[in-house]
Amino acid sequence: MGAIVGRSSGAGELRAVAAEAAGCTRCDLYRDATQTVFGEGPAPAPLMLVGEQPGDREDLAGEPFVGPAGRILDAALAAAGIDREGVYVTNAVKHFKWEARGKRRIHKSPNATEVTACRAWLDEELTRVDPDVVVALGAVAVRSVFGKALAVGGLRGQVHELAGRLVVVTVHPASVVRIRGAEERDRALDGMAADLRLAAEASRSR
Repeated sequence: MGAIVGRSSGAGELRAVAAEAAGCTRCDLYRDATQTVFGEGPAPAPLMLVGEQPGDREDLAGEPFVGPAGRILDAALAAAGIDREGVYVTNAVKHFKWEARGKRRIHKSPNATEVTACRAWLDEELTRVDPDVVVALGAVAVRSVFGKALAVGGLRGQVHELAGRLVVVTVHPASVVRIRGAEERDRALDGMAADLRLAAEASRSR
């Protein structure tokens, strides 16, 4: 389970929620996952980054964004001038969904039912982290945050207001990992950093 840093009442409450989430059986994903991977970071926090679900490395480590996608996220945050230690990072779905391919565990995207089942944990995080801006990383995060499927590309480059919260949308860092060409990957990383910079600017204006 990822560490929740900070001394505020929000951080203490999140530790209790994370302990409760560790035994979650609201959908069947817990059956094949190693553990629940809860969010990590300060509470309150100016930015809350919401990804899709933990991957293989995250499932084993019990922390969000510690694998290849996490390295891309770290690079994009650094390029945007944002300290990862100062933001709260989590996923829309807290268990790793996968299928076996030989000896490897291959990621499978969570479905709408699984995203909905996990929304209660995200709501708990939103309440206690109380971010100025939520950053939705990719299509599954968009579905969870907005409550419906929407195209990521059409939402980027804007600050949205949703239920009293500001939301910025960008790609999931795993999509950048999958890009083979160095120049194209660099452009994708720059675009992601620009979206994160927009979120940081919106936070400062609150």
